[in-house]
Amino acid sequence: MTLASLAFYLFASITIASAVMVISARNPVHSVLFLILAFFNSAGLFLLLGAEFIAMILVIVYVGAVAVLFLFVVMMLDINFVELRQGFLQYLPIGALIGLVLLVELAFVVGGWVIPFDAALAISAPADAGGLTNTQALGMVLYTQFALPFQISGLILLVAMIGAIVLTLRQRAGVRRQSIAAQVARSRETAIELKNIPPGQGI
Repeated sequence: MTLASLAFYLFASITIASAVMVISARNPVHSVLFLILAFFNSAGLFLLLGAEFIAMILVIVYVGAVAVLFLFVVMMLDINFVELRQGFLQYLPIGALIGLVLLVELAFVVGGWVIPFDAALAISAPADAGGLTNTQALGMVLYTQFALPFQISGLILLVAMIGAIVLTLRQRAGVRRQSIAAQVARSRETAIELKNIPPGQGI
């Protein structure tokens, strides 16, 4: 067994174990941390496939932005986890039904997936991209054939970011808030106040 095969089995086993811990951990903060570990090991799998650009994007975008955003949202929101666990048995049949449907769909996908002989050769020998690097070839495909889905995914991420900001934005009593319109509309008379302090009474 080669070193690449050992690295593949190591990354794959840690990824599967981390994915299981994401859905089985009782603490949501621990679930996010296991999700970050799964992302790191998935990046290692992409490195073994020769897709270093996708591996770096997985680390920079998902670990550095999305997973950390999940972590901060979970920690900032005041969620009563005891109250959430009280209704677990009430929604257990629906959750079991959805899980069964997903399991049947995965069984159909795995059962109907057959690797052709040419695909195995393509995996072992990467295709020639005309002298382009991995990043250049991916950019050519992404911004030509898949330009519209790429823009749509950007809009979806923008909506998700706005939703996270709205969820964490809280109105607290007694806290002074910045008013951009009042700052722009102020004049010299409202911005400057002259005080006539008698001699010897100043600070």
